[in-house]
Amino acid sequence: MDHFELKNGVLHAEDVPLPRIADDVGTPVYVYSRATLERHARVFREGLDSVPDKLIAFAVKSNPNLAVLKVLQREGFGADVVSGGELMRALAAGMAPEMIVFSGVGKTRAELELGLDKNIGQFNIESREEGRELAILAGARGERAPACLRINPDVDAKTHEKISTGKAENKFGIPLVHAREAFAELAALDGLNLRGVAVHIGSQLLDLEPLETAFAKVGQLVEDLRAAGHTITHVDLGGGLGVPYKAGEHPPSPAEYGAMVARVTRDWGVHLTFEPGRVIAGNAGVLLTRVVRVKRGGNGPPFVIVDAAMNDLARPALYGAWHDFDAVQPSGERMTANIVGPICETGDTFASDRDCDALVAGDLAVFRTAGAYGATMASSYNSRGFVPEVLVDGDRYAVVADRIAAAAIMDAERVPDWL
Repeated sequence: MDHFELKNGVLHAEDVPLPRIADDVGTPVYVYSRATLERHARVFREGLDSVPDKLIAFAVKSNPNLAVLKVLQREGFGADVVSGGELMRALAAGMAPEMIVFSGVGKTRAELELGLDKNIGQFNIESREEGRELAILAGARGERAPACLRINPDVDAKTHEKISTGKAENKFGIPLVHAREAFAELAALDGLNLRGVAVHIGSQLLDLEPLETAFAKVGQLVEDLRAAGHTITHVDLGGGLGVPYKAGEHPPSPAEYGAMVARVTRDWGVHLTFEPGRVIAGNAGVLLTRVVRVKRGGNGPPFVIVDAAMNDLARPALYGAWHDFDAVQPSGERMTANIVGPICETGDTFASDRDCDALVAGDLAVFRTAGAYGATMASSYNSRGFVPEVLVDGDRYAVVADRIAAAAIMDAERVPDWL
């Protein structure tokens, strides 16, 4: 459920009509609903009620906007970060350092030192080499860095290949077959408090079976490590729950997920960490756009050209991803169209042969389920600027990220005096 609904024939974000935002802020623009973020956060938390000892750390990569993070901080969430920049955003939003988990396969020395400087709660180590480096850095300070060892369970998440992270050929984690040996080596280092293991097999999962398979492997690993004399107090189960992007998709609910987790982990006796991202933010945002013109094609459907483009919302170009496309003031008439942006790439296509609301030049429309992996993946390709972001709260809204014009980006460039 989200809070983007038709009222008197006009699509609203909560109690704010979207044409008001378009007129005041311009298009394209990302629009987020605070009520939806809060509802999703609470539903996810309630789904895990039967898990007594836990941390819910929002996957900042899915939507790093400071206002979004502040909403979730107030809901008691921590942060799962994958860069120094995300770590600083989490702190700026008021998230407690001890509730920050630093994941990611390519943490630099500077990022490891930043995590130590800020006394974050946990490093998820992705390789022996990273573990050794972190141990040296922490040991030089007379500290022991709190850490879990990320394993790769070789489980197919049954999601898009570019967002699958738990198969043997993926770059993430240590292969399960080497995990016991690697854990023993790293646990012996003075600069590490290696207290558990972590796993994350992918994003946009529509089936619990791959997750349960991976968690069962983790449970066996925990048992084996304890049998070898290691103390295991923490397990990070990652994230990955999918959201419905279109009719007919029925991802597991947080309650179903929580019941599975409680059943699989009931004898582990550990503190569990969860890293939801898309399931919290996805349906809490839309990309509001205006039709530039409708171009008649050859023998096929017309092209509805909108002012949003692949640099603003990359998922369709990257993954062939589906986003529902709806008129802000639907007339009740329908059309079949190709929905495209203005960028000089055929890949700047949001939808082909799409049945959608009938639209003409000047009409407003939205790409739904754009609150996760939307603005955060934007670029300035074709010398386009970055679109603004707006957060709605009831009948009010605020711009929470300014539009960055192409001229401002150019101002950051320099021509050397020898040219």
